[in-house]
Amino acid sequence: MRSRRALAPRNPAKSRVRRGWHIRGKSPARKLEPRGGARPGRNTTRNQDMSWKRYGWMGLALLGAAGCGGESITDYQPVQMKAKLESFESCESLENYIEDTAVRQMRTSMERSKPSHNQGGWFGTPRLDTDAGAPVPVMEGGGASAPKDYTGTNNQVEGVDEADFVKNDGTRLFVLSGSKLYLHRSWPAAELRVESSLALEGWPRAMFLEGDRVVVFSRVDSMQQQRVGVSAMDVVECSPYASCGYGYGPIHTKVTTVDVANLSEPRVTGELYLPGDYHDARMAGGSVRLVLRDQFRWPEGLRWWPQYSEELYEDQGKLEKEIDRLMDANEGVLRARTIADWLPESQRKRSDGTMETVGYDCRDFHRTNAPTQLGFVTVASLDLSAPTEKAPGRTTVVTEPGEVYATADSIYLSTRHWWSWLDSGQTDHTYVHKLALREPGRADYVASGTVEGHLLNQFSMDEHQGVLRVATTIATRVFDFTRPWGRIETTNRITTYVEKGGRLELKGKSEELAKGERIYSARFLGNKGYVVTFRQVDPLFTFDLSDPARPRKVGELKVPGFSSYIHPVGDTHLLTIGMHVPEDGSWQGRAVKLSLFDVSDLANPRERFTQTVGTTYGWSEALYEHKAFNYFPAKGLVAIPFVDSSPGSSDYWSSFVSDLRVFRVDTAAGFSSMGSVSLSDLYRTVNEPQWSYTWSPVVRRSVMADDYVYAISDAGVRVSHLGNLTTPLATAQFQPTP
Repeated sequence: MRSRRALAPRNPAKSRVRRGWHIRGKSPARKLEPRGGARPGRNTTRNQDMSWKRYGWMGLALLGAAGCGGESITDYQPVQMKAKLESFESCESLENYIEDTAVRQMRTSMERSKPSHNQGGWFGTPRLDTDAGAPVPVMEGGGASAPKDYTGTNNQVEGVDEADFVKNDGTRLFVLSGSKLYLHRSWPAAELRVESSLALEGWPRAMFLEGDRVVVFSRVDSMQQQRVGVSAMDVVECSPYASCGYGYGPIHTKVTTVDVANLSEPRVTGELYLPGDYHDARMAGGSVRLVLRDQFRWPEGLRWWPQYSEELYEDQGKLEKEIDRLMDANEGVLRARTIADWLPESQRKRSDGTMETVGYDCRDFHRTNAPTQLGFVTVASLDLSAPTEKAPGRTTVVTEPGEVYATADSIYLSTRHWWSWLDSGQTDHTYVHKLALREPGRADYVASGTVEGHLLNQFSMDEHQGVLRVATTIATRVFDFTRPWGRIETTNRITTYVEKGGRLELKGKSEELAKGERIYSARFLGNKGYVVTFRQVDPLFTFDLSDPARPRKVGELKVPGFSSYIHPVGDTHLLTIGMHVPEDGSWQGRAVKLSLFDVSDLANPRERFTQTVGTTYGWSEALYEHKAFNYFPAKGLVAIPFVDSSPGSSDYWSSFVSDLRVFRVDTAAGFSSMGSVSLSDLYRTVNEPQWSYTWSPVVRRSVMADDYVYAISDAGVRVSHLGNLTTPLATAQFQPTP
């Protein structure tokens, strides 16, 4: 979407391009000229850079614009109620859009740094206040050639696999730890062992297992790549197609295909580098859909604040003129770049070890007509028959990333609306874009919609019989004379959408729920929906969604604390994990809690059973990562990774607990503890100095197969029998990698 200002004509010599594929070129700088006259809703005095993504609040950021020569031209950019994506007709139009938007963001940021534009002080940040809450042993390990039943990744949608750092097929177990892929023989359970390991470049994040092929996605920060046609010995320190800048290089995701037919000799069969960081991935119907996120990289040479001098900083007028001069200089730097500078290319390793560039088509890039931040979100479609041998189909949206939801036929991408400042009475909104997965090698844009509020996570979206259901928390700024920046009020709602004529049109919406609270978990199951909000108590709301035009709240139950993940147990019960929180909100008495809800009568949901786990200091990754939650319906078991400590102990390592807690779940009898598989001894042999952001020995995942339970961490894998979980049958230990 063009700004509402008139843009000066672009110099045609800026870039020498032909339709689709780019050709490198240079050009003089061009300024973004303001349009005269006042505009309604103009606001240049407020400042806010705190993000709801990080703090559980709404994202408030800059997208207005500021003009040249010191004249403020910050725009009020209303919510786009008819959101859509538009593909770029050429690389020149794509380049123009990137640079125009970058200039707007740069100028807005620097305008806000002026003393006259910051009521809270030059370096002050206004505070957002919100009323929303925060906060019998068996020594033989199975004699059959394979288990009868076993668990895999906890996927949201049946038939759509989600990438994770652990994958298994009942007899083989694959784990990414540090920079290595570990290949295990996992059955019979008592014979668990590491058959081999494979060192991988960068930081392996997640993988898929399909037959005898493992596809690994790794983050590579500074690519040690070779230029096309150069020998393998001629290595460049940073990417050959973008500046490293500020001591870091562009982030790439490396796709490595590994043949694992022989567990003792894994063989790399393909390597592909794609620009952007790993964000998410799905696999269905013979295709992998890899979602990449790439933050906008400001070029070297930009200056965001004048060099200090006492004379300059004592004269506000001079200081602001110097800021204006820097803005003009920065714009010159931005306009001088080319499309090749902005957009890194993909590379594929040839059989001789040299690198081959994989080009892109600028027409596969899309812009939204709604106000959003700069960034790149790419859906790369990889054919499983040759995931790294063929150039992937790529669909890129020039926007910031958000939540991802996928079925076998569609993928939905969300991104938030960005205000220059959220004024009194305004609410936050989210744009949702639907891509069709009709072809294995492509993701085609279908429709967009505008949703009031913001999404918690991927479970906030669900598609059923052609209807998209969305659960959102809606944040509104309201005037409050006791608070200089006002305050944020929240409410919650479920809305439904249907695809029609290139749009996701609003079909129906529920009543507003739980004002002053925010959504902590949501789940849609067929014609039913469940939402949990929280402030001091945990209301579980039940919905009848059989009529998409009238999503109805039919039941409500309040219990202390909150549930952060909801899992179905048959058609009549919900198994949840969350935190027990005393009604007075005190810290003492808090604990990780499992709950079993009877929802056979939607109008009267009941919390039948609860199970607290550990002490006030306990925590589980399953509270915020559904893949860490492992429910085994064949045996009626649930396993969660758990960490805890005993306060007051003088020996940290002895008091620290890291294990896998296992419970039997019965809808008639409730929870019964089966014990735990501990890996605390690995803490005592691999102490903290060897830990890192990418390597930690805490238990994070589990696998259950027949009567055996496997606890998995970066330090290794341990298996025990259900009859005596505390006595391991076998342990496969890993070593920290530098």
